[in-house]
Amino acid sequence: QVQLVESGGGLVQAGGSLRLSCSASGRTASSYAMGWFRQAPGKERDVVAAISRSGDNTYYIDSVKGRFTISRDNAKNTVYLQMNSLKPEDTAVYYCAARNVWSSVVTYSHSIDYSYWGQGTQVTVSS
Repeated sequence: QVQLVESGGGLVQAGGSLRLSCSASGRTASSYAMGWFRQAPGKERDVVAAISRSGDNTYYIDSVKGRFTISRDNAKNTVYLQMNSLKPEDTAVYYCAARNVWSSVVTYSHSIDYSYWGQGTQVTVSS
């Protein structure tokens, strides 16, 4: 089992940047494919980006391609989401998720694929 703790959220003006971190404990993060999701008020929780166990493969939704970068440092048991050129529509609670998998190259883009979740961190982008 793994415990996930997100950090790095906050209030930023449109066009600004934030870097979210997801620290994993309990088991080595390298055993897990990871994802970042977000949930805005009144909306469902949707994937933003995902990364394979090895870090070699990534997935992004179209609206964040070219602006967000997911990465991982397995030695530090941490996954990151670098968010640049933020827009007001990026405002949401951001969640980190993990799935224990054998494959080192597969990414997962649906919330049902993930077994473990962090508590979330608020990101607010003002216009």
